[in-house]
Amino acid sequence: MKALIASAALGSLIGPVVLGFAPARALDHGTFGTTWPVIEPDLLRVIQGKLERAEANGSLADLNARFAARVKAKVMRPTPVSGIGPAVETRSWAFDPAIVLERDIRDHGGRLIAAAGQKVNPLERLALTRKLVFVNGDDPAELAWALEQGSDHSLKIMLVDGSPFEAMKVHQRRFYFDQSGKLTQRFGITHTPAMVEQHGDMLKITEQALPGRAAQ
Repeated sequence: MKALIASAALGSLIGPVVLGFAPARALDHGTFGTTWPVIEPDLLRVIQGKLERAEANGSLADLNARFAARVKAKVMRPTPVSGIGPAVETRSWAFDPAIVLERDIRDHGGRLIAAAGQKVNPLERLALTRKLVFVNGDDPAELAWALEQGSDHSLKIMLVDGSPFEAMKVHQRRFYFDQSGKLTQRFGITHTPAMVEQHGDMLKITEQALPGRAAQ
């Protein structure tokens, strides 16, 4: 602590010298030209006034309604994942989910669980209980294929396009959406339908070409 205080004190002394500034002194140089008082409206009052006028003429309610409609539309039909197209050939590959820790992981008592630099594979401790299937929700053939792969208990259907709510209403089961393409990017998926399933301590990923879509 003494060293820290000494360092701070030294900095306060040499700071002006290093920067080349001398201590400032207030001097009265008189008045040059005509001066006026600064008149600046309070920003919060300006905003409040605009909101009150918007509420009075009904434009605020209209703005809120349009905003709510945009939010609802985005929730009902999220932004499609870019860079995904229909599979024209079937291909599979192995994916290693192991990660290298950037920092120590400790429990609530401070005991070390895993050290920084250690390679950890989550599948060694937790199993992938349900397969993941990625499909274009606007493609009836892909949806039909996905529904044939298993029930809600064994499968999660992830949409990369379309409306999960509309699909739920029609098929009476849960659908999910790959928001911002985080999972497809993580797994390297560029075509649908695609399936992710566990094989030992690795994941097997398959992009499946449906009948009639084979490469020419």
